Amino acid sequence: MLIIVQNLPVPLDRRVWLECRALTDAGYEVSVICPKGPGDPAYQLLDGVHLHKYAPPPQAEGALGYAWEFLYCWVRTALLSVKVRARRRFDVMQACNPPDTYWALALLWRLGGVKFVFDHHDLNPEVFLSRFGEPRGIAGKLQYRILKWLERRTFRTADRVTSTNTSYQEIAWTRGSVPPEHTTVVRSGPDTTVMRPVEGVDELRRGGKHLVAYLGIMGPQDGVDGVLEVARRVVFDHGRTDVRFALLGFGDCLEDLKKQATAWELDPYVEFTGRVGPEQITRYLSTSSAGLGPDPLSPLNDVSTMNKTMEYMAYALPVVTYRLRETVVSAGECAVLVEPGDVEGFTTALLDLLDDAERRGRLGFEGRRRCEAVLDWRPQAENYVAVFDGLTGFVSRGPFPDGRPELGAGTDRWGNKMIDVSDDAALRAFAVNRTGE
Repeated sequence: MLIIVQNLPVPLDRRVWLECRALTDAGYEVSVICPKGPGDPAYQLLDGVHLHKYAPPPQAEGALGYAWEFLYCWVRTALLSVKVRARRRFDVMQACNPPDTYWALALLWRLGGVKFVFDHHDLNPEVFLSRFGEPRGIAGKLQYRILKWLERRTFRTADRVTSTNTSYQEIAWTRGSVPPEHTTVVRSGPDTTVMRPVEGVDELRRGGKHLVAYLGIMGPQDGVDGVLEVARRVVFDHGRTDVRFALLGFGDCLEDLKKQATAWELDPYVEFTGRVGPEQITRYLSTSSAGLGPDPLSPLNDVSTMNKTMEYMAYALPVVTYRLRETVVSAGECAVLVEPGDVEGFTTALLDLLDDAERRGRLGFEGRRRCEAVLDWRPQAENYVAVFDGLTGFVSRGPFPDGRPELGAGTDRWGNKMIDVSDDAALRAFAVNRTGE
C-alpha cells in the first residue's frame, strides 16, 4: 500500500496513522509519502511503516501561492512514489485530501496495475465557500469551478472511496456519481485503548481552578478567535480569574491569535502550546474541566466530523460546542450544545458547566462510554481494512492482533498514572473531581 498525505506529516495526522497501523496489523506492507515536520528525517521506518518525507514548501499566500504549493508537493510526491516503487511494488495507492490533485498521479500508476482509494477528509469547495463566501468576481468563480472539477476527477478516478461520515458519503454518491457499493464510511474514531485519561497535572492549570482546552488546527474556518472572545468575556465580563485556557495546535492563524490575546490582555489566562504530541494531549485533556468546539456554522463545518469532539470524550472531558449536524451525530447526548453564533450563550454554558461538578462528571463519564461503545476506532478499522481486502483479494488477518489491552489502572508509556476506565466508580470519580480544588 502507498498512502499519500499533503496537509500534515505522519504520524501527526492521527487518522492516517491509525489507518497505517490497521493495515500493518492486518498483514499489509505500508509506505507513506508526506511533508516533513520539524526535525523529521527524509526516511524512517516507524512501527513497520515506511515514511518517506519531503521538505514542505513555504507558507502559501494568494491563488498563485496555493497553485505553486500544490504543484511543488505533487512533483515531490510523484518522484518519491517512483522511489517507493523501485524498492517494492505497491498494489494500491491511497490519497488523502486536501488537495484533490493526486487523481492525476493515480492515473499514471494505473498503467502499472495500481488501484486508487480516495480517503475523503475534506470538502474543498466548501472550504472555499467557508473562507471567502459565495464567489462574485471572475477570479473567484474560476477558482471555485476548478475546485469542483478537481473533486469530480478525484471521485471518478477512484476505485473506492472511504468517507469520514455519512454526509460525505452522500456527497460522493450525488456530486461525485460514485456507485454506493464503492463507498465505505470510516469514521475518525479515537482508539480508546490508547486515548485514556490519566491523573491531572496541577501545574498545567497555572494557578487556576479550572483549565479549559481547545485542541485542533487553527485556520480561518475553525473559529479559534471565538475561543479568545469567550475567554475575554469569562475573565473580564464575568470576573472569573480562576479559569485558564489552553489552546493546543497550530495553523495559519496561530500568530494572529497570539497577537489578539496580547492586545486583549489575556496572556496571563491563555496559553498557546503550538504543535503537540500524544503525551501533551493526554496530560492537558486529562487535567482540563471542559473541551471547546468553537467551529462556526458554515457549509463545511456543518457536515464535517470534528475529531476534537471525540477526543475530548475519550478523555472523559465534557464538551461545549456549537450545534452542527455532524457534531451532534458524534456527541449524541454527551455535550452541551449551543446555537451557532451565540457567543454569550457559549460563555454562559461554559461557566454553568464549570460550576456544576456533578454535571461535568455525568457528561464526562457518558462521553467516555459512548466513545468505547459507538465511536471507537476498532470497528472503523475493520471497515477500512475490508476495503483493501476487497480490492486486492488478500485475506488479511484482521486489523488488530488477538486481544485488546487491559483498561485497568497502571502507568502509561510516559509514566503518567492511568485511570481505571474499566471501573465505573473510578471513572465517575475522576470525571467529577478533575479541578484544581
